Amino acid sequence: MSHSLQKLHTFGFQASAAQVLHCKNNVELLQSLDKSTKSKQLILGGGSNIIFGGHADLTIIKNEIKDIQILDQDAHHIYIRVGAGVIWADVIQHALQHNYGGIENLTLIPGTMGAAPIQNIGAYGIELRDVFHSLAAVDRRTGVTKEFSKKECRFDYRESIFKQEAKNKYVITDVTLRLTKRDHQIKADYGAIKKTLEQNSITNPTIQDISNAVAQIRMSKLPDPSIIGNAGSFFKNPIISKNKYTALLEKYPNMPSYPISDSQVKVPAGWLIDQAGWKGKAIGGAAVHDKQALVLINKNNADISDLIQLYQSIQLDIQSRYDISLEREVTIYKNGVELIDD
Repeated sequence: MSHSLQKLHTFGFQASAAQVLHCKNNVELLQSLDKSTKSKQLILGGGSNIIFGGHADLTIIKNEIKDIQILDQDAHHIYIRVGAGVIWADVIQHALQHNYGGIENLTLIPGTMGAAPIQNIGAYGIELRDVFHSLAAVDRRTGVTKEFSKKECRFDYRESIFKQEAKNKYVITDVTLRLTKRDHQIKADYGAIKKTLEQNSITNPTIQDISNAVAQIRMSKLPDPSIIGNAGSFFKNPIISKNKYTALLEKYPNMPSYPISDSQVKVPAGWLIDQAGWKGKAIGGAAVHDKQALVLINKNNADISDLIQLYQSIQLDIQSRYDISLEREVTIYKNGVELIDD
């Protein structure tokens, strides 16, 4: 017997798995881990950063642990523990309703709370690690719950220990965030936010104003996955040396960058792809979005082979033009096997 995965990942490819188990609490999670020992297990959150194609001889464990609790607070900060299955948009809404600050720049990022630390989600000058306190995760081998501190998570740009040596070894059950209750540190200097606030005649923005501005920006250029299948930003923004960037500026004087350190800068992958002429181009049913080149879409009943050919063609072109390697943000499973780029 197979179970369709088409509605469990936002790219919307036809795909199936041997079994899908839904877990609404820690007890059900542990039971599911025990029940699925006959086949390989894969933990799934919102399905916004993963793509399936073909049939997978896998047991998909859908993490649907949804609760938000206050753990502690002082005069300036509050610590909230959020279940891994809570949709990230609901975390944002909860924070805004209670005037908790720190995550408003991350408005409209898809996915769930449990996936956020794995990817160290980020946007518009903010990353999850900026508000992260700790998380709880179940060891899939022993069933024992372990607490991970920020240091133990080893966060980096779109990276964490859960994408490296702890990959597939733990199931995150909840995450604790440290948010501000007052004197919020408004991050409005990011170019697009600043411009949007000015257009809306807002000179002293609140956290709600920042969230509204980010939502306005994202909705203007990012496709709604319920209408057009996509997985958000497909590639990471590459980090290169300042020396390499300086050399590239001689040939591409308009190439933007963001400082990372004294010796490194981040270059927008979307700009590279756009300048290379890929915006709007398609291979089979898969295409580059015509408003945001960083997003690949399921334009016309694509299959996974169309997508693979498209993104790999983009990688080869960017490497050839700029001598810059593009790395996927998105995890891809084809016939149950994770695709690893060389």
